[in-house]
Amino acid sequence: MRTGARAAVAAVAAAVLGGAGYAAYALVDGVDGAAHPAAAPVRTGPPTASEVERTARDFLAAWSRGDVEGAAGLTDNAPGASAALTGYRDDAHVRKAVFEQGAATATEVPFTVTAEIAYKGRTSTWTYASKLGVVRGRTSGRAVVDWRPAVLHPRLTAGETLVTGPAPASAVKVTDRAGRPLDARTYPSLTPVLPELRRRFGEKAVDGRPRVEVRTASASGRGPDGRVLHVVAEGGPAEIRTTLDARAQRAAEAAVAARPEASVVAVRPSTGEILAVADTGARQAGFNAALLGRTAPGSTMKMVTAALLLERGRARADQPLPCPRYTTYGKRFHNVERSENPGATFAQDFAASCNTAFVSLAGRISDGDLAAEAREVFGIGGEDWQTGVTTFDGRVPPDTGAGKAAAMIGQGKVQMNPLTMASVAATVRDGSFRQPHLVDPKRFGLQQARSARSLSPAVAGELRRMMRLTAVSGTGRTAMSGLGGETGAKTGSAEIDGQPRPNGWFAGYRNDVAAAAVVPRGGHGGDSAGPVVAEVLRAG
Repeated sequence: MRTGARAAVAAVAAAVLGGAGYAAYALVDGVDGAAHPAAAPVRTGPPTASEVERTARDFLAAWSRGDVEGAAGLTDNAPGASAALTGYRDDAHVRKAVFEQGAATATEVPFTVTAEIAYKGRTSTWTYASKLGVVRGRTSGRAVVDWRPAVLHPRLTAGETLVTGPAPASAVKVTDRAGRPLDARTYPSLTPVLPELRRRFGEKAVDGRPRVEVRTASASGRGPDGRVLHVVAEGGPAEIRTTLDARAQRAAEAAVAARPEASVVAVRPSTGEILAVADTGARQAGFNAALLGRTAPGSTMKMVTAALLLERGRARADQPLPCPRYTTYGKRFHNVERSENPGATFAQDFAASCNTAFVSLAGRISDGDLAAEAREVFGIGGEDWQTGVTTFDGRVPPDTGAGKAAAMIGQGKVQMNPLTMASVAATVRDGSFRQPHLVDPKRFGLQQARSARSLSPAVAGELRRMMRLTAVSGTGRTAMSGLGGETGAKTGSAEIDGQPRPNGWFAGYRNDVAAAAVVPRGGHGGDSAGPVVAEVLRAG
């Protein structure tokens, strides 16, 4: 300040008029009330003390009045300052501000901001300190503000601005069905699942009003959520409660972690709730094959095929149906272990997973029958599941000749994953398809796919007896040993081109929990995938 003038602090009060932006600001200047011109004589060298004081004061005054262009014109970067000051008003939602200018130190001027923020009916007063520097314009010779984002707030860096809004979805807590927290460190298979749940349902998860924050953000809008600088209003508890069960999830995580590759899903047959999802790939590369995989399910597909044959009267559980070592339908088919049983029944073929017996019935069904059965009874193939996250919902296309026969034993063009096969096992257990889901469909607005019809009580009962036979004395007996209650199982070994060993599959249920697993290159499903399913069923 000039010699002899009484020391004073310039304060600028600001108020916004009814949504029209900044307006009606009043400037309280020095005690002599004099108005000082913003322009300075063209000169060189560092700005003088009076130029520093006057430039800072005029810049803050213009900013406070809402004169964005006027304030920006007092800087060495008018476009950048204009964009930032506009964002301060529109994006940070500052409707009123008071600036208190402090004493300069050389060319640096500190000031205090008291900002009133209003966001969708929620208001807060935010006070913080900042500073600006004054330099001489290289071409104009005027003293101007050295513009940088830190003038708005000292924690802003190049390329950042301020925004006010709801807390980002990353702040939302994801829990299991009992409210126990789920995190990727404890449950690594959920690494890709938890962020997707937050992105989709973060705003719907808040119980009450959302937390409102002022935070840094990339000026381009493409950066990650920034640092929180001020809380405008605390929100209600934000929680996405899933259908997962922490105990079942822990068991599933342990089961897949014990193998180089494995995936498993467990669902509740009576409701369709997904209880556990675990996959080694989700831990390592973020791809969750348990939900997104597309591969042949092998003989676990015989659950669908058997249902079709029983419904159409093409087979009965006690019907004699030999299991030869080889059979031909468009091409030559064999059993995985080249086994045979000339005196077998259809139920025994199912329990022993005899491929040739099933292929021998291919001529008794039409080309599109298996696809229709999968869609109309088991909900597979419509691509309309809304589980809460992205999933592949299975594919059973119509086929002819050898392709139709291969589909009957889960080969050919049939594509499944543990989610879809767990759902198939659950449909057998319950008798009706209930679309799997990870969150409450009503709470989070998910449309649930429905099947055209349920299994008849007679067919469902017969199919469950065949599943029970498999679990007790068939290919699933070793894995299911020691599991009490109502149990059923189906094994599978899916041959994949170029693989020396088939993928091992296993699907089963115990009471009101159904699960399915696949172990790539695992060989026989009862030996490789069976123990994975059994561990999850035991926990359930």
